[in-house]
Amino acid sequence: MHQLNIKNETARLRVVVLGTAESCGPVPKLEEAYDPKSLEHILAGTYPLESDMIEEMNAFVKALEKHNVQVFRPSVLKNCNQIFSRDIAFVIDDVLIHANILPDREEEFQAIKHVVDQISPDKIIYPPEEVHVEGGDVMPWNEYIFVGTYTGKDYPDYITARTNKEAVEFLKAQFPNKKIKSFELRKSNTNAKENALHLDCCFQPIGNNKAILHKNGFLIDEEYQWLVEYFGEENIFEISSEEMYQMFSNVFSISPQVVVSEKNFTRLNNWLREQGFTVEEIPYAEIAKQEGLLRCSTLPLIRE
Repeated sequence: MHQLNIKNETARLRVVVLGTAESCGPVPKLEEAYDPKSLEHILAGTYPLESDMIEEMNAFVKALEKHNVQVFRPSVLKNCNQIFSRDIAFVIDDVLIHANILPDREEEFQAIKHVVDQISPDKIIYPPEEVHVEGGDVMPWNEYIFVGTYTGKDYPDYITARTNKEAVEFLKAQFPNKKIKSFELRKSNTNAKENALHLDCCFQPIGNNKAILHKNGFLIDEEYQWLVEYFGEENIFEISSEEMYQMFSNVFSISPQVVVSEKNFTRLNNWLREQGFTVEEIPYAEIAKQEGLLRCSTLPLIRE
């Protein structure tokens, strides 16, 4: 594999790791749920079926390959949910950062060893233990790195708080040439409509200068306003709490012109087309029940 290269969220994608829904295991027990949305579906008996999720991910592969993207998949671990590759590692510039996540997900990282082994070892960073960080909270955007975090004293009480202030400091130290801009996110263990699990659950840049945004995902109004001013109000698609719950901001860019989106996101998809984007619509509503969508399922390695 050529040198890793990720400078932002939307440049032309060349190589990506996409998770897998194969052998994702039985419906989790209530106490095993990592987020309020999964919990809701476990209780309602509507937790997604493996066969449906495999079909949805196959549609994603087709959309990527249609645009000549090289797609790696993890080795399949028995009875392990490996859909959300974004959680296990992420790339900034030419380095891969191993995410310090929920400890029982380390084997998911081992399952992409065939990919990691193609990367020069001095380009892989393993943050120290006190640094908690997940890829869904980290967004390289040219000279910036946007980081979703939660620094409240009750951080340990939230299984939904995934990136801490140590992670923000760590990124500042690793990337002294970048501006690190952090955002406090609203967390809830029990109410999916009040929980921004990751930054990409309430915000995502698209194209060269546009963004999808949800005001209530941010705890501090000034931080939300900073994004509005940075992108410009006319370039922002503001989503409702219901749309955030449906994961409208978790689409995925193949290039500044091409966005992969869920086929039911009618209001968003129409807006994207009005703005001149090509929208690759795929079914992904079953996977969405686990509070993750298209961006969450990907680990981009090389963009042009």
